[in-house]
Amino acid sequence: MTQIRTLLIGTALTAFAATAAVAQTAQPAAGADGQAQMQMQAAPAAAGVQPVTPAPTRLTAPGSTDPLVQKRDANAKANAEYRASKKASKTELKDQQKAAKSQYKEQVRDAKINQKADKQTANNEMKMNMQGQTGDQSDGSDVKH
Repeated sequence: MTQIRTLLIGTALTAFAATAAVAQTAQPAAGADGQAQMQMQAAPAAAGVQPVTPAPTRLTAPGSTDPLVQKRDANAKANAEYRASKKASKTELKDQQKAAKSQYKEQVRDAKINQKADKQTANNEMKMNMQGQTGDQSDGSDVKH
């Protein structure tokens, strides 16, 4: 009777220790995880003890005192802030480039319009001068050969 009791207690303690160890470690790939749980559940069931299911765990505790965990969390937070800042700067730069490009295009368009107007004015002025000269030449007084 005492041997059965010690065997049951030993099995229960082993199952409890295995559950605690699994709860503290990171979960491996899905295939290995399933095999470990099947083996862990088979031992207590053989002894007649209900299997204990571990509570779902997070990889980092919200207020861990471990300096490595704190450093990892701080680095992750800093990286996230940096990425957000970089993204905001990139969008701001793109907006500035778009504004500069549209301003440049507008200036080029205005310059082309001004150039066209200047050419038209020069042509009109030249035509007016030519018409004036032909009128003067009809008199025949100032013609030099």
